[in-house]
Amino acid sequence: MENKLYVGNLSYSSNESSLQTLFEQAGTVKSVQIIKDRETGRSKGFAFVEMETEEEAQKAIGLFNGKELDGRALKVNIARPREERGGSGGDDRRRGYRGGGGRSQKQGSGDRGWS
Repeated sequence: MENKLYVGNLSYSSNESSLQTLFEQAGTVKSVQIIKDRETGRSKGFAFVEMETEEEAQKAIGLFNGKELDGRALKVNIARPREERGGSGGDDRRRGYRGGGGRSQKQGSGDRGWS
């Protein structure tokens, strides 16, 4: 079923109640979840809205993608499953690896800038 929507470019002042009211214009809203930062509790600027049916989800995309809410143009599309997100690059960054093979870059040395 493709009835879970990603709603991006949210204003930090948007709340779940205002999203529910908006998306009810397209049909029955099963759930609304604004994603928040674990440490600060502040909105990350996106949410997931689950509609009752795929048809209502498609209607919501048509009605609200690009529509302004709280001064921001919404981005609305079908939510992708979590497992499709990025690879393991985040682990390397957390460990402090920066890539580049250990070479340092110096300005003005050589034609490619590598020493």
